[in-house]
Amino acid sequence: MKLPVLAAAMLLAFGAANAGAHTVPRQPAGKPFVWENATVYFLLTDRFNNGDKSNDHAYGRKHDAALLRGFMGGDLAGVTAKIRDGYFKDLGVTAIWLTPPTEQIHGATDEGTGRSYAFHGYWAKDFTTVDANLGTEQDFRTLVETAHANGIRVIFDVVMNHTGPVTKQDPVWPSDWVRTGPKCAFKDAPTTIDCTLVENLPDFRTGSKTEVALPPLLVKKWKKEGRYQREVKELDTFFARTGYPRTPRYYLIKWNTDWVRKYGVDGFRADTVKHTEPEVWKELKQEASLAYEEWKRANPDKRLGDLPFFMTSEVYGYAIEHGRSYDMGGGTKVDYLANGFDSMINFSMKTDAAQDYEKLFSSYSAALQGPMKGYSVLNYVSSHDDGSPFDPLRLRPYESANKLMLAPGSAQIYYGDETARILKVDGAQGDATLRSFMNWDELASNAPRGAHRVAEIREHWARLGRFRAAHPAVGAGVHQMLAASPYTFKRTWQGKGVSDRVVVALDLPGDKPVPISVAGVFTDGQTVRDWYTGKSAVVSGGKVRFDTAAPVALIAQD
Repeated sequence: MKLPVLAAAMLLAFGAANAGAHTVPRQPAGKPFVWENATVYFLLTDRFNNGDKSNDHAYGRKHDAALLRGFMGGDLAGVTAKIRDGYFKDLGVTAIWLTPPTEQIHGATDEGTGRSYAFHGYWAKDFTTVDANLGTEQDFRTLVETAHANGIRVIFDVVMNHTGPVTKQDPVWPSDWVRTGPKCAFKDAPTTIDCTLVENLPDFRTGSKTEVALPPLLVKKWKKEGRYQREVKELDTFFARTGYPRTPRYYLIKWNTDWVRKYGVDGFRADTVKHTEPEVWKELKQEASLAYEEWKRANPDKRLGDLPFFMTSEVYGYAIEHGRSYDMGGGTKVDYLANGFDSMINFSMKTDAAQDYEKLFSSYSAALQGPMKGYSVLNYVSSHDDGSPFDPLRLRPYESANKLMLAPGSAQIYYGDETARILKVDGAQGDATLRSFMNWDELASNAPRGAHRVAEIREHWARLGRFRAAHPAVGAGVHQMLAASPYTFKRTWQGKGVSDRVVVALDLPGDKPVPISVAGVFTDGQTVRDWYTGKSAVVSGGKVRFDTAAPVALIAQD
């Protein structure tokens, strides 16, 4: 559904504050993109939008899974369609993070949670091609090119730790490639790395120094598909160029960086990082960076600027307060930012969000401007495998948006955060409850959600998102409170020969405009604009008053 259709419903909901919505700036104001301020939209491709119903069940997969544990039809074409519709751009999204599109195990597992298929992308069978349930390699190329044409970067989800589970259709990889035990005890580095995360999830021997031949299952598969000779030739070229031994880690590095070289993905989100040797990620970053520069040289009209390749890490349990030292136990501490990563996913945001605005924002700014200077965190309030999201029933959607989108650091919107998609589904077990299909129907009908309505909620997220996209100071700048009531703060940023200054006021009264302090940021006589209402006003006496009431003011001089 294209967003203009929602205008009438949102006007009714917002009243006078929304009357000026057509004047709200929708394009970035010429400030540079920086990853430290990125707004990353994270989606499970299978659960987002079905653009091609002909590929809904590939490889003989069936409708026999437990609730929310089978494929549901979302695909790469569906994501591309939403990019073209302007859904992401209107939301202020500057990067899309896709779950792994690689070919998954064909069969299903029978677990305590019921029969499960690999709809989520983390159970790979073949790292060199697209899963047919999601589309084709051309579909993936089209998605990346369409995203780039709309100013949006693409983050590819990398799994270096494990294969998919073993099923009747999916045999185990050779023992010199993977271990099938023991199960991880998580006491120290060895019992976190040299082990399997769970039962029946074979662990790649990424620390092995023994050279290995291609797994027979891939040889047989590639010969049947008529691409064995090509794949072998590419591997020979890679190993000759790099001088790397033919051990499991380097096959995996080659296969994963091919997605950069062939399609121009702009960054990696690395899965299960602490369960793999830290130096593996540094080598992956080196090869991915080479591949990215090669792709940019070959595609000068499709590249998005000159930023280097980007990587963010999923170190489960990492919190921003850990800074650059993550404790593995047993006396081992790891600085992952010294091992190829530019950013760390911040697992503490969902609980830190219970704090008041100032405590949250000031502590995050102190960390990012201090011990982590030059790097960032990727904050989230809900995710695909975090069973303790902030506000799972979506009863506080405005607070969720304000805290996530305005916190220092980059922001991860999990699909449906912006549309108040419910994260508790009756009958769904475990993480399946977090992974329902995107609630497009509720957005189209402007369904009620507590005291709000879904389309209103999305528009609130979008206004914050567009402000972030235009102003790197929001996520990358230095934070300072200006007033306690109404709560007002400033962010200032300098970089790439540009300076950026913004003022934000939160929890404003909805029935009348109030004066907002901008002293020390904007001077008397200057005209500033509120990105929330689109209104302009002149600074007087160190304050500004807009003539339209709104719950938030997003102030800049554009």
